[in-house]
Amino acid sequence: MQLIHKDLKKGIAKIKIENKDDIWYLSTLVEEGDIVRSRTERKIKIGGGGEDRKANVKIIHVTLSIKLEKIEFHKYTGDLRISGKIIEGLEDVPAGSYHTFNIEEGTILTLEKPAWLGYHVKRLKEAMEDKPSNILICVFDREEAMFALMKKYGYDVLAEIKGDVQKKAVDEKVKANFYSEIIKLLESFDAKYKFTKIILASPSFWKEELSKELTNESLKRKILFATSNSVSKSAINEVLKRPEVSTAIKQDRVIREIGLVEEVLGEIKKNGLVAYGIKETKEASEMGAIKVLLISDGVILKKREDGTIGEVERIMREADSTQADVYIVSSEHDGGKTLDGLGGIAALLRYRTK
Repeated sequence: MQLIHKDLKKGIAKIKIENKDDIWYLSTLVEEGDIVRSRTERKIKIGGGGEDRKANVKIIHVTLSIKLEKIEFHKYTGDLRISGKIIEGLEDVPAGSYHTFNIEEGTILTLEKPAWLGYHVKRLKEAMEDKPSNILICVFDREEAMFALMKKYGYDVLAEIKGDVQKKAVDEKVKANFYSEIIKLLESFDAKYKFTKIILASPSFWKEELSKELTNESLKRKILFATSNSVSKSAINEVLKRPEVSTAIKQDRVIREIGLVEEVLGEIKKNGLVAYGIKETKEASEMGAIKVLLISDGVILKKREDGTIGEVERIMREADSTQADVYIVSSEHDGGKTLDGLGGIAALLRYRTK
């Protein structure tokens, strides 16, 4: 995300959306009541009025300001639509009517908030500093392989392939051409995404067998070997938790989020300094006891849909006012799914509240 201009004392930040990750960040940054200004297309009617006179529809390009009332983000397509009442525009577009901005790569917009709280500023800074993820995870065994690209909000499966393996004996070796196929795909994806890390994980000794076929020195320097129990999406989440992987990519946001959720689970197991679920977390926020607040983007989407997002936003504001760290956790990875299982919201506490 590119920051073009900011004056947070006046509540204003002008930004440019550069990639799909930026769209996700913006979906977690905008809130009902914010004002968004951007250039857009608008249909207007020209003429008409009489029985025999039909109005012509003309598409114009215009800069409009709307006060947000509805935010729709579709996680699987990355589409973000924000709608609200027009409060500023040209004469052809009267104030009081409604408009929807479709946010896409290349969109430039000005976001105005009544007040930029600490977690808003941190979120904006994080979006500006983060570059598109360039870490690949490949989980494989003697029969199949799955390739996943790390994203700031989870991961995308790029490809799944199956090898031609005879099953006469459990210990029969994989044909070399299957390893070659895996390596060719690794090279192809690396040429496109220019990875900084490639994590190869497999059950048993299959990674050692593939390593024997790997001659590309450039690829070798990027590879980190790990262990998985299967070839599946759950195996990718498993790999992300492994200590050797966490150490190698510890700056990645997904790893940090998974670590925080694991810390919450640890506190729950020992009946420690933790609160989870809306009711408990709300009580902790009102007491100023929250040290770290975790909210899943899944619960934010759900609360927006059913019109109860205000309750969550109040908890975030109260936590922010007591200098708590506020994190919005993606439901696309294992940590976020676990958090959703706890009600989509949890907090690490400074002290016991009961």
